[in-house]
Amino acid sequence: MTKRTLGISLYPDHSDLNEDKKYLVLANRYGFTRIFMSMLEVSEGKEKVAKKFSELIKFAKDLGFSTTLDIAPNIFNQLGISYDDLDFFSELGADAIRLDQGFDGQKEALISYNPQHLNIELNMSNDVAYLNNILSYAANKPFIYGCHNFYPQRGTGLPLDFFISSSTRFKKHGIETAAFITSQTGTIGPWDINDGLPTLEMHRDLPVEIQAKHLFSTGLIDCVIIGNAYASEAELRKLGELDRYQLVFKVDLADDITQVEREILLDNQHVRRGDITDLVIRSTEVRKKYKDSNNSVSLGTHDFKRGDIVIGNNNFGKYKNELQVVLEDHTDPRKNKVASIAPEELFLLDYLGPWAKFRFRR
Repeated sequence: MTKRTLGISLYPDHSDLNEDKKYLVLANRYGFTRIFMSMLEVSEGKEKVAKKFSELIKFAKDLGFSTTLDIAPNIFNQLGISYDDLDFFSELGADAIRLDQGFDGQKEALISYNPQHLNIELNMSNDVAYLNNILSYAANKPFIYGCHNFYPQRGTGLPLDFFISSSTRFKKHGIETAAFITSQTGTIGPWDINDGLPTLEMHRDLPVEIQAKHLFSTGLIDCVIIGNAYASEAELRKLGELDRYQLVFKVDLADDITQVEREILLDNQHVRRGDITDLVIRSTEVRKKYKDSNNSVSLGTHDFKRGDIVIGNNNFGKYKNELQVVLEDHTDPRKNKVASIAPEELFLLDYLGPWAKFRFRR
């Protein structure tokens, strides 16, 4: 099972080398370890390109980053190099090349045996049997990776069902996967249109941490990469603090929440019961831990809506101090409303299946 990672993107043909280096130092501070570096729009000669990219990649490698170069067939023509000899990219210090366009399957399989041991990243944003075709030619599977596209033009990102279907094709083969989120401050991308650079259209206007939570919670993406540059330090920090392995919901506390309720809510690992129900998500272990703790009926509302978090009060018998997340609106005076999930995160409730682990933070 692949550990989950965070990445940033750099566009050396549209940015300043020193600014790129500052960004790398900042991203390194917050736990980022991968770089997506675009070579789709190289316009200078081979020597100039080599000098610029190798200096940046070496600087990144010294910080612990691995670098993927995004390349297209025209780059090979412009630089006078061949897919049969990847020395140029290896000498730059790259760890992987991403094939922006595909071949016939046999070609990709052959490239995966390159003597430079570069990983080959395939475009995941096609819901066709592309990967199966390549693997059928006895590809060097440990060197095959998957990475989605990003979409600079508003309205052109992938819909969720298509994303899930195309990602599943890679994940079921155990291929390491990546997808893009968009910074809300970044202005640099590969092209002159930059309405953000997400993979999923539904992410375009969301805060970065919610985009990343969503991608990780699908269980289909191993590396989340910020598509545009430069993300703000606040965005990098939020992503660095993110729990990559379970959903941590941001909540607004009820005004009358008690100390015991606050502790149950914020200081415990929550687990959804395996025998799930449509009405609520039940976290039942906490009721055993707090079975002797008093919990009076609150004076607040007992009419609950989706995303409200409730805890059983003294009138709930053996279910006193059980925590529940409301999925369907209902009324029950035996439960106290203690918090509600931030509205922009409500859609993430769909990813809490049986036995799912989750937590809350203010």
